[in-house]
Amino acid sequence: MGSHSVRTSAPQDAGAGAAAGAALVPDPARPAGRTLLVEGVEQSYVDPTDPRYLRFDYVRRMASVLDLAAAPGAPLRVLHLGGGALTLPRYVAATRPGSTQLVVELDGVLMDLVTRELPPPPEVRVRIADARQAVGWEPDCRYDAVLLDVYQGARMPVHLTTVEFAAEVSRVLRPDGLLAVNLTDLPPLAFSRTQVTTLRRVFAEVCLIAARQMMNARRYGNVVLAAARTPGRLPVARLAARAARDRVPGRVLAGAELATFAGTGRPARDAG
Repeated sequence: MGSHSVRTSAPQDAGAGAAAGAALVPDPARPAGRTLLVEGVEQSYVDPTDPRYLRFDYVRRMASVLDLAAAPGAPLRVLHLGGGALTLPRYVAATRPGSTQLVVELDGVLMDLVTRELPPPPEVRVRIADARQAVGWEPDCRYDAVLLDVYQGARMPVHLTTVEFAAEVSRVLRPDGLLAVNLTDLPPLAFSRTQVTTLRRVFAEVCLIAARQMMNARRYGNVVLAAARTPGRLPVARLAARAARDRVPGRVLAGAELATFAGTGRPARDAG
């Protein structure tokens, strides 16, 4: 294990060894760029020599939440649930020097590969653990931002989709803290609608950021949800402006428009 990593107990049947088919593939267009493939599927992209370069649109949308979380350059305390190629931890280290960052990733084999071949900045700590378990270990009001991007194959683990888990995330956020969640979904975006309803049970404000094609329910892709504990804390107008300017133009749903999108379904809850 690399010097950045700390091993802790984790369920062995929840994805351990999933990186047996993982590889960091060079990008012919960028000498230092690498695509993380797991079982042949793109999971992350990173250019360690230019950590501000974010190839995937959903990563840029999550980064916009971080960019607007505090004054430019101000350090943040960030909890990353899901590691990948450590793209956003590197981005935070470059754009907000002095930030304190903890990455929680269940797959120790994957983190061995990434930290060995593409060592992260020294201030980025990696903990090998289940995301929900790790959140439970954290004290109240510790983080300025929590980023959730955890998948087993094409699915987010069910225990990370519930009201009870959202309440735990809210607990570790500071009163003005922000949450950003990456979802993958397909028409008619039923999972996204349920997750909006789930977060709205816990957080004072929620908004949705996605490509316009996704909002027209035309294709499989990514949806980013942002949430805040405090009313008025989400910079909705600025997030919308950033999404509209992106090279994959997006839009933001909030307030009554988001409530209409979510519909009347029930939130997800822990079984039993």
